[in-house]
Amino acid sequence: MKIVALTGGIGSGKTSILNLFKKNKINCFNSDLIAKKLMNNDLKDKIKNLFGSNIYKKGKLNTKEISKIVFNDKEKLSLINSLVHPEVRSEFKDFIKKNKKDKFIVYETALLFETGFYEKCDFIILVIAPFQKRIHRIIKRDNLLKSDIIKRINNQWPDEKKVDLSDYILNNDNWKETLLEFDKLFNKLIKAY
Repeated sequence: MKIVALTGGIGSGKTSILNLFKKNKINCFNSDLIAKKLMNNDLKDKIKNLFGSNIYKKGKLNTKEISKIVFNDKEKLSLINSLVHPEVRSEFKDFIKKNKKDKFIVYETALLFETGFYEKCDFIILVIAPFQKRIHRIIKRDNLLKSDIIKRINNQWPDEKKVDLSDYILNNDNWKETLLEFDKLFNKLIKAY
C-alpha cells in the first residue's frame, strides 16, 4: 500500500481536496480531525496539566483560547505538538493496518514537512492558493482576525520551500479548474498504484 500525502498551508483548501478523494471511495486520514478528537479525549488531562483546566469549556477544548496561547508562544506550541503529533502518528499506524489491502490511502496534514513525516510518504500533493484567497477563506471559515491568521501562516513552512519536496502541485485558486486538475491527478494515481 502506498501513502499519498495531501498537504498545504492553512486555507489552501486541503480538506476540499480530501473530500474529493473520499467521494472517489479512497480511504483518507484527516490528521487535523484526529488531533482535535485526541485533545478532547485521550490527551485532555495532559493538556489541562500544561494549560490549566479552564482551557476546556463544557468538556470541550476551547480552540480559540489554546490557539491564542500557542500561536503567541513558540515554546507552548512546541509543547502541545510534542503531545499531539506522536498520538496522531500512532492513530495513523492503526489506520494503515486497517486499510492495508488498499492500493493507496491519503494522509492529509498541514504540517507534513515541518514534522518530517514527508519522508515516509510515497507521493506528495501540495495544495496551494493565493495568499489573499487563503486569508479570505480562513476569515470566513474560522472568523479569525487577519493578524491571528498571519501568525498561524508564519508557523508553517512557506509554499516555496514545500514545492521542491512535492510530487504534484495542485493550484486551488479556481474551483472549476481545480476539479479538472484533480481528475487528472486522480487518474494518474489510479494508474500508478
